[in-house]
Amino acid sequence: MPIVVRIDVELARRKMSVGEFAERVGLTPANVAVLKNGRAKAVRFSTLDAMCRVLQCQPGDLLEWVEE
Repeated sequence: MPIVVRIDVELARRKMSVGEFAERVGLTPANVAVLKNGRAKAVRFSTLDAMCRVLQCQPGDLLEWVEE
C-alpha cells in the first residue's frame, strides 16, 4: 500500500504506549494495531484529528505516501 502510517515513530518519540495512546484517542488497542500494521483501509478525519491532538503533531507526521 502506498500510504504508510507512522504512528509507531511518533509513539516512540513521546515514549507513549499503545494502550495509553488508544485510551487517549478513543480507540481500542486492536484498532491501533490495524493502523500501525497498515491493514486499515480508511481513517476518519475525526480519528486523525484525535491522533494529532494527542500526539501534538500534524497529519503528515503520521501518514506518508511512498511509491510502490
